[in-house]
Amino acid sequence: MGAGSEGGAAAVDGAAVVKRRGCSCTKDDFFPEESFKSWANYRRALRETGKRLHDRVTSRSLEQTELNEVRLRSGHDMKKNLTWWDLIWFGMGAVIGSGIFVLTGQEANLAAGPAVVLSYVVSGISAMLSVFCYTEFAVEIPVAGGSFAYLRVELGDFVAFIAAGNILLEYVIGGAAVARSWTSYFATLLNHEANDFRIHAPALAADYNRLDPIAVVVITVICLVAVLSTKGTSRFNYFASIVHLVVILFIIVAGFTKAKASNYDDFFHYGARGVFSASAVLFFAYVGFDAVSTMAEETKNPARDIPIGLVGSMAITTFLYCVLAVTLCLMQPYYEIDVDAPFSVAFKVRGMEWAQYIVAFGALKGMTTVLLVSAVGQARYLTHIARTHMAPPWLAQVNSRTGTPINATIVMLVATAIIAFFTDLSILSELLSISTLFIFMLVAVALIVRRYYVSGETSDADRSKLAVFLVLILASSVATAVYWATTDKGWVGYVVTVPVWLLSTAALWYFLPQARKPRLWGVPLVPWLPSASIAINIFLLGSIDGKSFMRFGVWSGLLLLYYFFFGLHASYDTAKSEEAAVAPVKRVEEGNADREGN
Repeated sequence: MGAGSEGGAAAVDGAAVVKRRGCSCTKDDFFPEESFKSWANYRRALRETGKRLHDRVTSRSLEQTELNEVRLRSGHDMKKNLTWWDLIWFGMGAVIGSGIFVLTGQEANLAAGPAVVLSYVVSGISAMLSVFCYTEFAVEIPVAGGSFAYLRVELGDFVAFIAAGNILLEYVIGGAAVARSWTSYFATLLNHEANDFRIHAPALAADYNRLDPIAVVVITVICLVAVLSTKGTSRFNYFASIVHLVVILFIIVAGFTKAKASNYDDFFHYGARGVFSASAVLFFAYVGFDAVSTMAEETKNPARDIPIGLVGSMAITTFLYCVLAVTLCLMQPYYEIDVDAPFSVAFKVRGMEWAQYIVAFGALKGMTTVLLVSAVGQARYLTHIARTHMAPPWLAQVNSRTGTPINATIVMLVATAIIAFFTDLSILSELLSISTLFIFMLVAVALIVRRYYVSGETSDADRSKLAVFLVLILASSVATAVYWATTDKGWVGYVVTVPVWLLSTAALWYFLPQARKPRLWGVPLVPWLPSASIAINIFLLGSIDGKSFMRFGVWSGLLLLYYFFFGLHASYDTAKSEEAAVAPVKRVEEGNADREGN
């Protein structure tokens, strides 16, 4: 796979010349590329789709391109004003929300029983493995694009685009799910049922007929806050998260005073299958930490701040989740736990009716910070995607006064509000888990490629070995997940698939030397840790229901339609025009070198 040059803006006297402008809204802001200048150009571009697709599939971006030229397309830089302290609180603010306060009850009641704590452990381990993979990339390539930028560098434009579409889906669905949960807990705070504040539209399908105007209002307010200042958002998140942690400690302490050990007697009621099925859904509760990686461009010292911020926040979050899950299941028998507002109802049932208001208030605080950090992260993802012209470049503009991507923030939150208005939480949570697990698996693959393959340096033989070992790791992980999903009882398949994964990873570790060492901070135990991340993410995918995969397939099909008709041609033109701009500079430099040599 050759390294595709997307190198830089035109240069004069060694300095990049970047067109800087205020926010505008013209045709050239959306489709400035040559392919869209006329219908004749567009028809010619469509005829060249095969050639262009081959170019984009086999081209990889360069780190310096992502760090410099691509970043400069936003017109203005984002402000570097975040520290590891900000990132830890952003991490907890991004993660601790509706996942723990809503889905814990749903999965304890319907899928895992008291063993839901083990479901949190499994999904927490998976999330922590992904955190390590993200952290190395965020330190080495500190840009707003997060996993999209990492995949462009290691796996190429096409894979990055597919991941990008799922990243955006992840954020839109995640925000919508949290906003609907916000309405549920707000209703609890006012002594109402969750659906009392929703409008019933019987003409719509059952999972889409509870319209939620409060969720739309909440998202609108969050949008206004997010566009003003990243540092201001950080301060708000910091104070809100402190209040949130105080409420969580109250829930734990007060909950244990009402604990009944007998509620744990039927610990494994749903068995191991229930534990893993719940883990796949509860992964939703860990979604959000990847938003922190998108803030690397605004971090003062990425090499120090990002590892502390990401790993620290995830460790604290996992511990709190497990303790909260234990507390809930000790307060009530799992089959009596309310699926909409489990903690509030549990306190009410146990004679602490006044405590439900504290719980509801804390849950609202947590969901508000989740929405806020999500709004910040999703806008930065979309900004970097638009910088590459895979999305309209109008979305890449950064406001000179606020230093924030206002256009991208508004567009993403409008989409979130529309989904939140119509769609039920159960549909949102499972579809979100598929997109998230898929992306995290790709990032782990990209990390292995990064460590073992360097274009122009890795021999063809080593490249072929890497490809074979990766295919075996992926195939054995998929086979294990499929066997789990299709076989209720039996172990013969695991005797084949698990050893293949183990031997493939061991062969990669033993037979291939690492082609690149991390410059600043690196994932330990490579390739074992990223390979384990691949296996567990794919295994959890095998625990998700078929309808969610159908929705995932529909979304992926829509992504491909957009890519083949618009994104492919826009990104191809952008890459080729920049190659043409850089070529004269290279020729001048080569000519000067020849004269100096003579």
